[in-house]
Amino acid sequence: MLFTGTIVVIVVLALVALFVAAVRILFEYERGVVFTLGRYTGTKGPGFVLLVPFVQQMVRVDLRIIVEEVPSQDVISRDNVSVKVSAVIYFRVVDAERAVIQVKAFRDATSQLAQTTLRSILGKHDLDQMLTERDKLSADIQDVLDTQTDAWGIKVSNVEIKRIDLDDSMIRAIARQAEAERSRRAKIINAEGEQQAAQKMLEAAQILAPVPQAMQLRYLATLFEIAGERSSTIVFPFPLEMIQGWMASPPRPTSPPIGGEEKENESTSHAPLPR
Repeated sequence: MLFTGTIVVIVVLALVALFVAAVRILFEYERGVVFTLGRYTGTKGPGFVLLVPFVQQMVRVDLRIIVEEVPSQDVISRDNVSVKVSAVIYFRVVDAERAVIQVKAFRDATSQLAQTTLRSILGKHDLDQMLTERDKLSADIQDVLDTQTDAWGIKVSNVEIKRIDLDDSMIRAIARQAEAERSRRAKIINAEGEQQAAQKMLEAAQILAPVPQAMQLRYLATLFEIAGERSSTIVFPFPLEMIQGWMASPPRPTSPPIGGEEKENESTSHAPLPR
């Protein structure tokens, strides 16, 4: 009886072990690629999956979006500038069968492909395009990756260029370039302001020229504005006609000094008479 009970216990434990080995529970975001004696026989899940122990094997595949950071890559731009670029890619498995059968370690394969594609795409553009057209470059990298990973059952949903690092010398050169550009814009704005001010002054002069009294009133109004600013200097208008009149009048003759006349009379009175 004891021997029979031991056999029953062993059989029960064996059945439990086989049941545990045969049962698989897959989450909603998981799929199981089943192989029977090494041959693909289907994709299972989600939920309860029953396998034949030692005959069937299953590979779990996660269908959620995977975020993979592309390590910093040394890129030489088209204008021969060395930069370090890092990015982030977002992808997910859309076909579990191809992701397991067509490629080994699809996550590593996608990361390596992203690194080479990043260097290839950015190397065809100038540094200014890398800094100002990140969205366009990210879209180009995404299109290339999505096309090449389609055979692996992987969908690349987004690519974002994370950082573009420059050398210190290049940063100083870009700063000088930006400063020169701002100075150029300031000079252009100043010149445009002078041009507009000159145009308005010309229009105002054309309006005030037919009436000299209007010009005089405008001058007095300007003096009032200067006095309103608590200035210690007051400027009064002086008519130019008075200066022109003084310059046009002939000089008056000057009379000889009185002392000179007396001396002349004395010299005449004391002259000796002729014999």
